[in-house]
Order: sequence, then structure tokens, then C-alpha cells
Amino acid sequence: MSGASFDNSGVDQDRRRFLTASASVVGAVGVAAAAVPFVSSMQPSEKAKTAGAPVEFNISKVQPGMLATVKWRGKPVWILHRTKEMLASLNEVESRLADPNSDVTSQQPPYAHNEYRSIKPAYLVLIGLCTHLGCSPTFRPEHAPPDLGPNWVGGFFCPCHGSMFDLAGRVFKGVPAPTNMVVPPYEYLSDDVILIGKHGETA
Repeated sequence: MSGASFDNSGVDQDRRRFLTASASVVGAVGVAAAAVPFVSSMQPSEKAKTAGAPVEFNISKVQPGMLATVKWRGKPVWILHRTKEMLASLNEVESRLADPNSDVTSQQPPYAHNEYRSIKPAYLVLIGLCTHLGCSPTFRPEHAPPDLGPNWVGGFFCPCHGSMFDLAGRVFKGVPAPTNMVVPPYEYLSDDVILIGKHGETA
């Protein structure tokens, strides 16, 4: 119907302006609401924020001879409560180790650069990953098991490629792993509580 015209005289102009303004506001709110999830997704999650934060652990829970695992920065951190026999075994294997004196100091903080590779001899704190390709070794505290031979006096064995470490995380000669296992930064908050992820020594 060409030439048709419409009479707007009966339309309430104030109502039209109100409806137009309301639609604009609703549209703007909708855009803002849609943007919120996107902006929020760009912010680090609470989990991400805490992933690199220091982690407290009560070592009194770990009985002599036992190994506990704590997660820090997405990596397993081992806390081994070494017995007197375990500590004595460290001297027995020195001649078979690639870096018995931990001369590659990047593998531990300065305060763990000693024969025990720890602040306190009884408690070893290690990142539980092989320094070859990052597999997680198994804790093998037994003496002379058939698969590891008569000279094995306890330590960590990586089943991926056969790397071996003693009870201080020091690597044996002739295995794929090039260096000792890494000692993470940590400190003692008290006699029973350590803080993993922060450099220090004792409380």
C-alpha cells in the first residue's frame, strides 16, 4: 500500500520516550552483566592465588621412618622423618654418589648445604620429582631388596628410567638423573611446624 501514512497524533510521546529510555537501560545492564563473567574469568582464581603461597605442615604427625607428601606450587613435597639408622646409611653410600657434597648448590638452599641436606638432620624436605624427566620416584626404605641389589640401604628409586637417590635425595652415579633432588625453600615456625615456600631456618 504505497503512499500509506500513519497518524501519530494519538501516541503518547512521553510514554514513548520512557519506553525508549527503559529499553536502553536494560540493554546496557545486559551488556554489563554479560561482561562480568568474562572479566572475572581473566582474574586469577582463588586456587591460582594460593598455588604459589607457602604451605604449613605439622611434622609431629610423621612418625620415624615415615614419608609424608604435601603439595606446593603443584608439586609434591616430601617430608621424611629419618631414623638413626637412616641417617647412618648416608655415610655408607657416599662413594657411590655423583654429587655427595651437594656441590651443585642450586639443588638446595644454603642452609641445607650439609651432609643431611636439611635444617634438622631428622627431617628431610624434598621436592618429590626425579631430576631426569620429572617422574615421581618411589620411597624404598628397605635393605637389599631383590630388584635393587644387595648394596641398597634405602632411598628413592625412579621407576621411569631407573634413577636412584639416597635418603638425602643425592643421586647415584651412572643413572639418567643428572643432579640431586631439589630441596625447596622452607623454615621452621616452631619445633613441630614447617613453612614450605619461604627461605629461613628455625623459629
